[in-house]
Amino acid sequence: MKTSYQDIYSVLKLNRLVIIIVVVAAFISSAFSGWVVYDTYNKALDNAFAINTNGSVIPLKLVSQKENFMVEALSHIELFHTYFYNIDASNYEKNLEKALWLGNSSVDNLYRQKKADGVYNRLLQYSLVQKVLKIESEVVTNDNIHSFKTITQFEINRGMVVDRYELITTGNLIQVDRNFPNNTHGLLITNYFEKSLKKLSNQNQ
Repeated sequence: MKTSYQDIYSVLKLNRLVIIIVVVAAFISSAFSGWVVYDTYNKALDNAFAINTNGSVIPLKLVSQKENFMVEALSHIELFHTYFYNIDASNYEKNLEKALWLGNSSVDNLYRQKKADGVYNRLLQYSLVQKVLKIESEVVTNDNIHSFKTITQFEINRGMVVDRYELITTGNLIQVDRNFPNNTHGLLITNYFEKSLKKLSNQNQ
């Protein structure tokens, strides 16, 4: 004969079974959700998204972004050195103004120092022509810090005499908002420093 205690015991066993099933199902669901989040995160590391002009979403690989950054960084550095060092009496004000848009106060301080030293006055007084011949840059990224080293060869035409020099400069790059047409690459040179300057012999020319 089945007693009330046996009925209660059966109900408790059933409840226990239901609870175990629910806990196991919840664990499996949580584990699956965690895996989905992890997988989505990993995919997001390799992709970025941009909005096209028609409103559609365009996936962009971060690898491609890094490649684009390197191209823009080298172009930005070359543009700056061209503006800053390719100068003569007729264009130095315009070129230097453009160069100052591409760097921070470290560039401005160097410009002010050169101005105080009479570099640009001599440019006007003797009608000197300073022409950039070659720019070679190397950009290194470490812990999201982008540093560069640039070797610039330029010549100074003094009329009857033409001297050639090699200048080594260093600095860092940071990303800023693009400014058209003043800073189209959206990069800014910081910690800019003229490391060394040497006059090249005729054999190097």
